[in-house]
Amino acid sequence: MFKKIKELYEDAKNIQAKDPAASNVWEVMLLYPGFHILVFHQIAHFLYRKRLLFLARLVSQIGRFLTGIEIHPGAKMGRRLFIDHGMGVVIGETAKIGDDCTIYHQVTLGGTGKDTFKRHPTLGNHVMVGAGTKVLGPIQIGDNVKIGAGSVVLKSIPANCTAVGAPIDKIREHLS
Repeated sequence: MFKKIKELYEDAKNIQAKDPAASNVWEVMLLYPGFHILVFHQIAHFLYRKRLLFLARLVSQIGRFLTGIEIHPGAKMGRRLFIDHGMGVVIGETAKIGDDCTIYHQVTLGGTGKDTFKRHPTLGNHVMVGAGTKVLGPIQIGDNVKIGAGSVVLKSIPANCTAVGAPIDKIREHLS
């Protein structure tokens, strides 16, 4: 239990560090919906793992109502996730997000309706997903990927790339 509280504090410190508008960690913990949904998700995910599915979905829906961010209780979140602004973010049940990722508003990590079991994307570590982007299907987004705002991603993206387009038509490898 103490470990989860420590991780949430780490999330709040990360948000403060990444957002120039955040004055201090207390402001983040009290006023940022991107932080609040992480608290709701911790509780919902715990209930989901205990097979208390109705309660898990109830907690998830209360979080959605209060923040405008919908994260299925089954989704797996890495550490230090920053959901900036957050309104309209949707993260599906089998989505997995690595450590140190940033997701902007109106992002969907969703399914295509064609897949079973693993239906949602997996994001590596240090991934940035721009506002309004739709990442759909059981695809892999590599570490250190940046996806431009408004993009539609239907295919996996290798590590260390920047991708833009609707659908993605330009992938450029980062130069070291």
